[in-house]
This record gives sequence, C-alpha cells and structure tokens, in this order.
Amino acid sequence: MLPPILEIYVVWHPGDGPGADTANAIFEHFMQGPTFSGVIGGGVQVSFRSAAWEGPGTPPRPVYSEANPAPNGIRPAKFVAVVPLLGTELAASVEDTNSAWHAYIAAIRATQEASTERFGVFPYLLSDGATSGTQLGSILGKYQLVAAGQPERHGEDVLSMLCRDLTQGIAQLISPDEMDRLTAFISHTKRHSYVEGEDVDALVDLVREVIGNTRLREYFDASDLQPGTDWDAALTYNAGTSAMLAIRTDLYSSRTWCQREVAIAKTHGMPVIMMDAIGFGEERGSFLMDHVPRVAVRKLDGRWQKKDVYRALNLLVDECLKRALWMHQRDLARERPELDVAWWAPHAPEPLTLSHWINARIEQGIDAGVEGDLRILHPDPPLGPDEREVLINYAQTTRLGRGVDIMTPRQLATRGG
Repeated sequence: MLPPILEIYVVWHPGDGPGADTANAIFEHFMQGPTFSGVIGGGVQVSFRSAAWEGPGTPPRPVYSEANPAPNGIRPAKFVAVVPLLGTELAASVEDTNSAWHAYIAAIRATQEASTERFGVFPYLLSDGATSGTQLGSILGKYQLVAAGQPERHGEDVLSMLCRDLTQGIAQLISPDEMDRLTAFISHTKRHSYVEGEDVDALVDLVREVIGNTRLREYFDASDLQPGTDWDAALTYNAGTSAMLAIRTDLYSSRTWCQREVAIAKTHGMPVIMMDAIGFGEERGSFLMDHVPRVAVRKLDGRWQKKDVYRALNLLVDECLKRALWMHQRDLARERPELDVAWWAPHAPEPLTLSHWINARIEQGIDAGVEGDLRILHPDPPLGPDEREVLINYAQTTRLGRGVDIMTPRQLATRGG
C-alpha cells in the first residue's frame, strides 16, 4: 500500500438538507465509479465533515492535511481538496465571528493560503442567500464556485456538472504537468462518407459548442493553427500534451493524420476518449484506434444528442485526474523499491505503446547483461489472457533481451506486493 495521494473532504452543516445528497453524489463519483477504482488503493479517498464532533451545535472533526495531521499518526494525503457546501444553516452558524463554526471555515481558508500547491478549496452553492453579504461569503468568496449557473437543458444535470467541475479543478491542482486549464484536443476528419453528408460537420460543431459551455479549453486545428506556423510541429506538440477527444466517424480511422494524432497521444501517455459516431460503417478500421474508452454518440430525431457529448467529456476529465493520480503513485513508489516496477504504464499496454517503451529502453541500454522479467504495472481493469499473451510473445521477439510481466495493482496485491 502506498501513502494516500488525494483526500476530498465534503463539508456541510447538518441542518442544510440537500447537503447529504450532494455529498453522497460526490462520494459515489470518486469511490464507486469504475474510473478511479483502477488506481492503487488509497489513491483517492472521500471523507465527510458534517456531524458535530464535540457536542451539539459544534463543527465536525477537523480537515487533516500535511499542515494539520491527524492525532493518531496516520499519514495525511499528499493533496487535499475541500468542498464546502454553502447553505443557509452553514451561513448562519458562521455569522458570529466568535463561533466555533466561523473558526472552522476560516481555518480551511488559512490552510489553503499557506499551502496553495497542495490544498484546494472548491465551494458549491446550495442556497443563493448563503454567501450574499454574509461572513461565509466573506471567507470563501475568493474561491471559484463549482457548478455555478444552470446545467444545459437536454445535456446534463447539476450533479454531472458538479462532478466534472470538481474533477477538473482537482486535476489541475495535482497534475505534475504545467496546467492552468484542461485542454481537450479535438481529433476529427473533415472528410465524410457519402452516407454521412453534413452530419460530420454538425457533430464537430456540437462538440465545440458543448466544450464552450464547460470550463475546458479546446484545441481545434482549424481555429488554433495560426498562419505562418509549422502546422506539423504544432499538431504533434498539442496531440502529445492534451487530453484527446477523438470523433470517430466513417472515414476517421482511415485518415493518416487521425491515426498519427491518436498514436502520438497514446505513446505520450495522454488520456484518449473515442466518440463512436460511425454512421454507416468502416472499410477496415484501425488497430491504433482501439484499446481506449469509447462512448457511443447517436442521433435522435435527426439531431446528435448533447448528453452523449457531455458523457464523453465527463469521462475525459475523469481520465485526466486518474492519470495525475497514477503519476504521483509512480513517484511515491520510490519509497517502496521492493515493488520493482520498470514501467508505470498510465494505460493498459498495447503493441503500439509497448513497442515504444521497449525501443526507448533499448536505446538507453539499461538492460544489457541483466536477466529476469521486467514488471509493467497499469491501472485496472486487467488485460485478458489472450491480450497479455500477445504482448509477452511480442516482447520476446525484440532486442530487449528480457521478458515482461504485465499486471494491475490488484494482481500485484494478490502476490503480496
């Protein structure tokens, strides 16, 4: 077990009715959904802070962090995200500047200001009057609200918006890469089959419209490539540094540049979500396009469905946070040399990414004269037996000179790792 990476504290007053349901939605997203279950246990935890700790009317237990560790000696998470649920009862309890609740909320702000790179505050407004002219608003008003405004009709609900905004904010807080705002690279083809007609253009426009309604930034070649720039270098750089949303229409998998963009994203370990929008069919497909999460995008009454696009974007943001958690777990594994992991693969290996990794090791010459299998660890779910066998057999045909042992954290744990 590695030390914890991220702990999310949801804070609300027990008198604010909607607080419990909102907190449970956050818990379910991070603790019970499939995305974050793939990282090593303890990678992300969600804790509630609501029930009185020292008698009726008192605040809950403290929020623990590296600056304020728990008294039992348990190591705090490397990163802490606090989600205050701003309701009228919380506002009333904080209004008295001498109250324990006022001190509790003020301590959250003080801790964040003293540890801006490790401690984030992401308030969510339960009641409109909670922050208007109140002490609560004075203390937490400097922080940007998550899920501010109304969700788009026929696109998503407020809890979907809340979880995406929160996930994005946390990903930007903990990402080892330089990141002010998540960028979605829209990979698409301008060509369409005779059956699709203008459907492809309509879908691309819808994707851009939906991204524009979120806090994501888009990279779209038609608008982001400036005259006089090296378009090859610009596309290559952005495909290797952005989260990719690939719009797979009938001709997408056959286009050279689309194949290249996906290959660049995969070999750089970037998140890729494939939007399956095939209208009639593909002549052959491409093995480069598979082995990534896919979301079906369909039409209803002649219109592409916004909810499908939102679902793809939400999954893309989740994958960004999972990648950041995985990278931090890789770094913390230096404290556990007995794990002996040669490659912390951010996604389950495939022939493309495995060959890229093997070639890099061969060039470095670090395996010369060394025997024994190299351990490759990737997030759950595990590869199937046949998939794993193909990769192991492939590695044996290369100049690597060593075998590979491919597993997930759960499989490693069963071996006592």
